[in-house]
Amino acid sequence: MRLHWPSAAAEWTEALPVGNGRLGAMVFGGTGRSRVQVNDATVWSGTAAGPSRALADVLASGAGPHRLAQVREAIFGGDLERATELLMSFEGPYSQTFLPYVDLWITLPVGESHGRTLDLATGVVTERMTIGGSDVVRRVWASETALCVEITGAVPSAVEISTPLREVSRNGLNLVVEIPVDSAPRHEPQVEAPVYGDGERGAVTVKVHSGERWLLTLTSSTTTESSWSGRRHGDHMTLMDACDVRFGDVPDVVDVLDLLSGKDEQLIASVLFAYGRYLLVSSSRPGAPPANLQGIWNDELRPAWSSNYTININTQMNYWAAEVTGLAECHDPLLELLEKLAVTGAEVARSLYGARGWVAHHNTDAWGWSLPVGMGHGAPSWAIWQMGGAWLVQHAWDHYDFARTWSTLERAWPLLRGCAEFCLDWLVEGPDGYLDTCPSTSPENWFLDSSGAPQALSWSVTMDVVLVRAVFERTSALALASGRSDPVLAEISAALPRLRPVPVVDGRLGEWAVDFVEEDPSHRHLSHLVSVHPLGQVVAGTPLGDAAAASLDRRGPGAMGWSWAWKMALRARLGDGETVRALLLEASEAFTGDRHRDAPVDGSEWGGLLPNLFSTHPPFQIDGNFGFTAALAEVVVQSHAGVVDVLPALPAGWSRGSARGLRCRGGLSADITWHDGDISVRLRRLSGDASEVVPVRIGEEVTEVVVTDVVELQGRVSC
Repeated sequence: MRLHWPSAAAEWTEALPVGNGRLGAMVFGGTGRSRVQVNDATVWSGTAAGPSRALADVLASGAGPHRLAQVREAIFGGDLERATELLMSFEGPYSQTFLPYVDLWITLPVGESHGRTLDLATGVVTERMTIGGSDVVRRVWASETALCVEITGAVPSAVEISTPLREVSRNGLNLVVEIPVDSAPRHEPQVEAPVYGDGERGAVTVKVHSGERWLLTLTSSTTTESSWSGRRHGDHMTLMDACDVRFGDVPDVVDVLDLLSGKDEQLIASVLFAYGRYLLVSSSRPGAPPANLQGIWNDELRPAWSSNYTININTQMNYWAAEVTGLAECHDPLLELLEKLAVTGAEVARSLYGARGWVAHHNTDAWGWSLPVGMGHGAPSWAIWQMGGAWLVQHAWDHYDFARTWSTLERAWPLLRGCAEFCLDWLVEGPDGYLDTCPSTSPENWFLDSSGAPQALSWSVTMDVVLVRAVFERTSALALASGRSDPVLAEISAALPRLRPVPVVDGRLGEWAVDFVEEDPSHRHLSHLVSVHPLGQVVAGTPLGDAAAASLDRRGPGAMGWSWAWKMALRARLGDGETVRALLLEASEAFTGDRHRDAPVDGSEWGGLLPNLFSTHPPFQIDGNFGFTAALAEVVVQSHAGVVDVLPALPAGWSRGSARGLRCRGGLSADITWHDGDISVRLRRLSGDASEVVPVRIGEEVTEVVVTDVVELQGRVSC
């Protein structure tokens, strides 16, 4: 699939992304002086010692196990103002910022550009131009080791390099820069801009080769890269070829302006599925940091929310599509970050809460930040949430569950076991005998207390309970699969029956343990429905599934890119393909507002797609793009409930299509074609237990098969 734009980019949100997981670039194109904006995934503000220094400062302010006991006493006693005041002392500074790096400026004679094409399969941006009556072609791509610019038919008159960072030295086109030691998000305007000191450094080397073709290569090295494994592997074309999903007819070349007109909804679905995979392949490869809020592309010194890792939904959504669409290698950077957090978060758990295991909160960064953030004035609705690790660690389980190999099990076990230890020690007996999480917030949401004042702190919000349950059950499952005997298993067995059941309020799945009045019934976050997607604890066709659907109905339609994507995934899990379709049509409308203005975070101003198909709030956040891919995969195949469910949420009008290489839990790959109700399924075993019985559902029929190699099935559903 190739995507075509008829003209060069006038601004960043029109430029086209390329990347190899380490180097990323936004390609503007055009004749005359044109820009290629470059990022390196390891260029973050901060230092390796930053998290430990911040923890020491927080402890010095009086935070710790004794004050935690006071917070809990205040919450259970109903004094939420006192609890909030005490809890503010647990907040450290902000986690660090993913920064822009350098700009390449390439000057050609002025001529006519005939547009740019992004080839998703190869990762190459091609631009055709006419200059002085001659045909000129420029190609830009990221090879395994370098950013490459190739021009045939002309030779640039000038090549320049600039940087928004502090320049240390320059030798022609080779540059050394200093990276700031601290930076805060732009929603803290009173905080100084990026601070320089004895920081990390980055070096850019540019080489130009002239001959039958003109070729520029840019390579990068940083002092921060040593904090990552550097184990590079994964070829772009091989990764992209691992999976493909098409709804209806898909041309070889897609005119993006025509696509954004919304005329062909199945083509929109096909393009967004492929584009999300392309962005993940380009921004997340082994050996470098994982994809952040903007993937690997950022040109601002103080980007929205520091372009870091927001782990109450956004980072998780970045990787929902990794396993199911055949990109397990691209999942590796997130697992490596988890392994960092298991180290930094262990000291925070012990010192701040007197707990074993490891903890993470609302944000993290490339250094493994695990403290609460907020600088002592962050609202507890987002700054105080001890379940960030408990959600993020589910990705270690998913990596195992899809593959079912010994290596993925051994990688997941210490991460889940450590998280389970923290959860065991975090639980406290509540007034009615249940084991509660306290303090507890439903991320970024508020309820009204008896006086009508908005509050965030309570105990055992639904999201906390289902995450803890998932950590306990999945830790136990890993132990069983590996034949382990571990003392933590007995503790888990004793704690599981004492967790609060999921509440149902007025037929809806509840968000808090108590029937609080919601401040915003249409809130953009859907934290209490994490049991539906991605955890799969609540499934369609059950009383809790019906309650989840009722809760979604109350929330209403979309709000912004990632919220639309989560609602699509939830509706797909509940078998509601028509609402998936309606949400997709909302989310894929062309954004016509001010791209340079950050909209309110309450979702009151809906986003859409930017000219380069990035999903925007605004501002741009890449999680929406990744989430669309994951949700559309759920439309075609699901495997979370012990059954391979084929086309469980296909909209009625999408009567023809194909899928190749979608992965199912248990080590399976599925190829599916459908046409006017006739369905053909080909299951192939990639790994796991070849003697295991696999139930397969096509329509209302369930067939049990043993997939030792390849099994082919036929079926029919009413359209």
